[in-house]
Amino acid sequence: MMKFSKSKKRNNTARLSIACLCILFAAGMLAGCSSGSGEFQKSSYTADGTQVKEIQIQVQDREIEVALSQDQQISLEYAESEKEGYSISVSQDNVLTMAAKNNKNWTDYFGGKADAANRKILLRIPSGLLSSLTLSTTNGDLLLPALEVTGSLSLSANNGDIRFEKLGVGNALDLKAKNGDIRGTVAGSYEEFSISCESKKGESNLPSKKDGAPKALTVANNNGDITIEFAG
Repeated sequence: MMKFSKSKKRNNTARLSIACLCILFAAGMLAGCSSGSGEFQKSSYTADGTQVKEIQIQVQDREIEVALSQDQQISLEYAESEKEGYSISVSQDNVLTMAAKNNKNWTDYFGGKADAANRKILLRIPSGLLSSLTLSTTNGDLLLPALEVTGSLSLSANNGDIRFEKLGVGNALDLKAKNGDIRGTVAGSYEEFSISCESKKGESNLPSKKDGAPKALTVANNNGDITIEFAG
């Protein structure tokens, strides 16, 4: 009878363990690919722009594009599935919030992302009615047209660009990005803004510090360029 040494037994056991792990991982991959994020359906949400004072949107893996509404309505257009959706509501303080929610199992994350068409949120707003607009996303761009808010505007993108046209704010504009560029035009003259700018691993056309102006422009970027112009 052939006898195995202890070292050979240990090697065989190790190979068997690795093989089992590979089989389990492959099964998880197949399960994730088959279930994925489910079938997406187009959805929409509408609110009276005269009754909403602030908008706060915080999502992941989504591009957010803002457009001007042709009336005083606020509308959201997006896609949802059984696995990925949003919680949308208007509070008693007239704040419209949109937050991501999901019902994914761990195997669903092996199936890859949804199609680009289903990873886009279109927000239509009237210019000049909102006191505050806050948009935050990951793995997607933030795109804004020329618009105005009476108070503050805050934009944050991780692994995406922030691109905008002529943005007008009553008191503050806050821009944060990582692994993407910040590029656009601010309504108002350079002299109207106190500036705080932090740029890492990228170029910037703004000074790191400028005080003494009534409005605040705060910009931070890591691994991306900052290019902001002023249009008085």
